[in-house]
Amino acid sequence: MSFSREVKEELLKKIDSARHCRIAELSAIIAFSGEIYTDPQGEINLRISSENSAIVRKCFTLLEKTFKINGEVSIDERIVKKNNRFTIDVGNQDITVKVLQAVKLFTADRRPAAVQGLVSQMVIQKNCCKRAFLRGAFLCSGSISDPTKFYHFEIVCTSQEKARQLQELIQSFEIDAKIVKRKKYDVVYVKEGAQIVELLGLMGAGVSLMNLENVRILKGMRNTVNRKVNCETANINKTVNAAVKQMEDIAYIRDTVGLHRLPENLEETALLRLEYPQASLKELGALFSVPIGKSGVNHRLRKISSIAEQLRGFKEEQV
Repeated sequence: MSFSREVKEELLKKIDSARHCRIAELSAIIAFSGEIYTDPQGEINLRISSENSAIVRKCFTLLEKTFKINGEVSIDERIVKKNNRFTIDVGNQDITVKVLQAVKLFTADRRPAAVQGLVSQMVIQKNCCKRAFLRGAFLCSGSISDPTKFYHFEIVCTSQEKARQLQELIQSFEIDAKIVKRKKYDVVYVKEGAQIVELLGLMGAGVSLMNLENVRILKGMRNTVNRKVNCETANINKTVNAAVKQMEDIAYIRDTVGLHRLPENLEETALLRLEYPQASLKELGALFSVPIGKSGVNHRLRKISSIAEQLRGFKEEQV
């Protein structure tokens, strides 16, 4: 099972106790998966359809708990499957109107309400209702990537206006949601791992949140180890390259004018470096007749290199 499906399976089981939160989640399901139509008898009806039958079932549960729908006909008998989509019709004009009025899509006199975007702001005034709406939106049109590969959370909207309202809703929780155009859709997405964790918490996916956090911790530890290894490797390479250059300079002085022409302290340094090519500066300093520190050894080696460069320059002038 994909991580996205695991999250949805968890969210499908969550039913808010507060009526206003159930209405907010219903409004999201209607906005993303609902259709208001007039049947052959001229009555207004509401249809919910989804590729996931569990979403249709949850919608029915929310309707049943919120509007006391008579359960004479079982949910299984009411769900119709056609073209790989599961559909349920409310089937009662009075209940349909009550639902649409509750989600602010109808006025009190049964006229369509002007709603800009996905939902009326009256439905999502409270933070708890915003969280419920976000949960419904994700269930219907959202997805989340496998966190072991990369972090990506998104909800697909059918218009830029709807995407902007959803973006603002997510940003109200101080989460950096962005919008990208993908063919005919506008996609609201979040890519930062810690913010996706926060989104899971807001929607009520506590178990998935912990699973994602575990992945983030493991990836963080792995990245820390890799950085340390890379740093150590870089330091080793730097030390080896420096030692090779020092050996080349000392050998050049030895083969041109002889090491005995160096000052006594530099001659001792050169001989020790030749004898212990792999020793660190600290280890080399401890081998002197009178031990010196790391900076002292480095200073002497730099002087030797400077002398070698001067000799090379002199030879080039002679040529």
